[in-house]
Amino acid sequence: MKSLFAGAAVALWLGAFQVACAQALPIPDGPVARDVPGAKDLPDPGAVYKVVFDLATAAPKIDEVNPGLIMVARYLNTLAKYGVPAEHRKLAVVFHQKATEVILDNDAFRARNEGHDNPNIALIRSLKEAGVDLRVCGQAVLANKIDPKTIQPEIELDLWALTTLVDFQLKGYVHVGAN
Repeated sequence: MKSLFAGAAVALWLGAFQVACAQALPIPDGPVARDVPGAKDLPDPGAVYKVVFDLATAAPKIDEVNPGLIMVARYLNTLAKYGVPAEHRKLAVVFHQKATEVILDNDAFRARNEGHDNPNIALIRSLKEAGVDLRVCGQAVLANKIDPKTIQPEIELDLWALTTLVDFQLKGYVHVGAN
């Protein structure tokens, strides 16, 4: 009887813990990795996760959010779900090549894409609010003839994606390759 009560108490605590974690996700409506029963490797709340995401491809369709941004949101939410505190989640995103247009404000995006709205803006804002460092390659901005005034304010303009990626890696960030 005692073990049944103890098991029920643990199950209740775990359920409350999962609800608390779900409410504390940095991107509340964003994706999160699904639980895998028996999984050996899980995020470690004591580790500091320093990751730079290299976003170089566009979404398959103009009205879709960039899959690389969705991956960043999923990773961020998964770290939080498993108890990694915000101060241990040091994530950065570098936009370049075909992913460059996602950095445009809505007016500039519409002007370049037959009136389509930029579907990435809300997620970019949410990622920034959650502490993600967002950068764009200055060489890609120049090559695409983008006016720096049309870059979303959440995104910083750097000299070159290669320089930014190397600099983050020199600071101990793990590079997650171009999507």
